[in-house]
Amino acid sequence: MQIGILGSGSWATALAKILTDNGYTINWWIRNTKTIGQLKQRRHNPHYLHSAYFDTRLLLLNSSIEAVITASDLLVIAIPSAYIEDALAPLPRTIFVNKQIVSATKGIMPNTNQLCNEYLAENFDVSLHNYFTVLGPCHAEEVAAEKLSYLTFSGVDEAAAAKIATYFKTEYLNTRINHDVIGVQYAAILKNIYAMGAGMAHGLEYGDNFLSVYISNAADEMVSFLKRIVGNEVCNQINYASSVYLGDLLVTCYSLYSRNRTFGNMLGKGYSVKAAQLELNMVAEGYNAAKCIQVANKTVQANMPIASAIYQIVWEQLPANEGFSQIEGLLV
Repeated sequence: MQIGILGSGSWATALAKILTDNGYTINWWIRNTKTIGQLKQRRHNPHYLHSAYFDTRLLLLNSSIEAVITASDLLVIAIPSAYIEDALAPLPRTIFVNKQIVSATKGIMPNTNQLCNEYLAENFDVSLHNYFTVLGPCHAEEVAAEKLSYLTFSGVDEAAAAKIATYFKTEYLNTRINHDVIGVQYAAILKNIYAMGAGMAHGLEYGDNFLSVYISNAADEMVSFLKRIVGNEVCNQINYASSVYLGDLLVTCYSLYSRNRTFGNMLGKGYSVKAAQLELNMVAEGYNAAKCIQVANKTVQANMPIASAIYQIVWEQLPANEGFSQIEGLLV
C-alpha cells in the first residue's frame, strides 16, 4: 500500500507524523521546494509543528502533485478547502482512477459550495465508495505532543474505512468507524462556524456560564441541520453525542489551539475581518463556511439563528456585540 499526503499545513504534518510513526513510507506533496529542502535538512516542517520530528528515510517528498498522486494507492487530502480547486484543477480527469481518497479537509468549497466528495465526483469521477473522511476531535498540536486523541474514519464502505483506520492507530491515537460520510463533513463545517462564535463571546467578555449555554444551543442547532441533510434512514442510526459530532464541536469551541476560536476572539475584540485574517496567518475554515452554510440552508430549511448571526457578523459587518445581543434572546 503506497500512501500519499497532499498538503503541508499543521494537519497534514500531524497525519504524516502518525503514519511515519507506524513505519509507513509516505509520498508527500509539498508545493514549496524550499520547505522540502528544509524538512530534509532539519527533519521537521519549518512552518508547522516544529516539535514533530521525522525519520526522513520514510519521506518521499515531491513538489509535483501529479507525481505524488500517481505513485500512491491511498491519498490523504489535507489541503484547506479554499485551495483544493487551485491545487487539483490542472490535473487530468482520470488521475484518481483506482485510488482510495481520505479527505482530511474540514470545510466546503467556497466557489462551488460543494463538499470535497461532490467536487471530486463532478470533476474526477470519484465514486463515493472510494471516498472516506478522517475527522476529530484531534488538534494537530496534541498529535505532535503525542497526547491521547481520537480520529473517526467515515465511509459508506465501513470495512474499507476500518482497514484504512488501522494505518493510523498508534499508542497515542485511537480510531473509530462511522458510515455517515456526508453528515460528519457537515458537522465539521458547522463546528468551525460555532467555534468562531465561541471566540467572539470570549472577546466580548462573556463568561463560562454563557459559553456553556451557547455551545449547548449550537449543538442542538447542528443536529437539526444534520438530520435534515442526511435524512431519517441515516440519522436514526447515529449517536450525535459521539466524538466526531459533539466532541469535535466542544474542543473547537473551547481549545486555545482552535484557529476558528482565535479568529472569532479577535473579531469580538474589535478587529476587522481582514485584520484578523492577517494576524492569524492561517486559514480559519469557519469564515467561508459561514457563507456556504447560508446557501446550503436555503434548500435544507433548518432553523439556524446562531449560524445566521455569525454569518452576519463576519460577512455583513454586523458588530459582534449587536449579533450577540440577538443570540442572547434565542438561547434556552
